[in-house]
Amino acid sequence: MTERHAVLRALVVDDEAPARSELRYLLNEAGSVEVVGEAANAAEAMQLIGALHYDVVFLDVEMPGLSGVQLAAALRASDDPPAVVFVTAYSEHAVEAFEVAAADYLVKPVQAERLRQALDRLEATSRRTAPPGPSPTVADAVRVDAVPVQKGGRTLLIAADDILYATAYDDYAHVHTRQGRFLCNLSLLELQMRLVRRRFLRVHRRYLVNLARVREVAPQYGGSLLLTLDDESATLVPVSRRRAAQVRKALGI
Repeated sequence: MTERHAVLRALVVDDEAPARSELRYLLNEAGSVEVVGEAANAAEAMQLIGALHYDVVFLDVEMPGLSGVQLAAALRASDDPPAVVFVTAYSEHAVEAFEVAAADYLVKPVQAERLRQALDRLEATSRRTAPPGPSPTVADAVRVDAVPVQKGGRTLLIAADDILYATAYDDYAHVHTRQGRFLCNLSLLELQMRLVRRRFLRVHRRYLVNLARVREVAPQYGGSLLLTLDDESATLVPVSRRRAAQVRKALGI
């Protein structure tokens, strides 16, 4: 019987490379954490989290694009969210951090002893051999791979594979399928976290695309891309210049 590895698998997210290096060094010195991923922003972090399970994310608060607090809030909506430890130079974000259920809040420069305290807390939490209790119900065992949308006062469930793309709409999202457009009460970020394991990728700040539905990729002036989807209308979806390399890599081109 294989025993679960005791070392915590960690992702370090910070837009400053020296800060990531310093934290990696401290975590390696602590000995109970293996840093298996680094990201410079929330978008990179979400792709890494979608590809691999992490026990804990060490997360900066102020970063270009989505803040660490916004990312932490989105992670809470995922099926098996990692613990989040904020690591920041600003103590004033502590209230926001704990509102999104942060496991701890460390202020830079991080002291080794304070980091050890945070790790001890994480290790204690991770020892969660399920206590005796009621047998799991059918509802506990079943998970529907679908997205809830609104239509005529009703909630419909749309299979992830049927979604072509989604667009940001204020604090919500519009989900586009071959059958039309539907309003989803999730934000585009929350939708991205739900669908990231289903080959969906944020290709623009306003667009989330099902990569399995991409039929053609056309380069554009300035380094951006234009995707053609495989629906009857041959829908065109723009890819921002800074996300173009990530899209090419994901599509293997």
